[in-house]
Amino acid sequence: MRPGIALIGLLVCLLSGMWITGSGSPAEAATTERVVVNRFTGVAIEGFDPVAYFVDGRAVQGTAEFEANLWGAVWRFRNEGNRASFLAYPEIYGPQCGGYDPADIARGVTVAGNPRFFAIVAQRLYLFSRESNRDAFAADPERFLYEVGKRWPALQEQLSQ
Repeated sequence: MRPGIALIGLLVCLLSGMWITGSGSPAEAATTERVVVNRFTGVAIEGFDPVAYFVDGRAVQGTAEFEANLWGAVWRFRNEGNRASFLAYPEIYGPQCGGYDPADIARGVTVAGNPRFFAIVAQRLYLFSRESNRDAFAADPERFLYEVGKRWPALQEQLSQ
């Protein structure tokens, strides 16, 4: 991975405020919000532990015993250490683009990401609505992040209306 990808990802996030998400399934996600959460429970990323993606390299279910409320969402973790790490560095561990699929954002639409389809690129977590989107993104993240940087601010503004 080239250092430019990390810089582009960081700049995209800083300039457009895209960090946090979660969703039930894409069909149950609140898609009129800047951050995707399950509209019935308020739980982000279907209760999966966002730190576990980095620590374990896979999606791991969190528990109600280790919860945190941040950015209008309920986040679940599998242990207190992961919870503490997330609260200390939410911009690192929280899914980028508000949990929306960056491949779809690059096409100009917002589709809630599925926490089972993920990639960590430039030390940031991205969630995808489909496996094929994840694979396309992984093949050329720099191109997708460039497009996301151009389209996300306007899409994010539409979501807040």
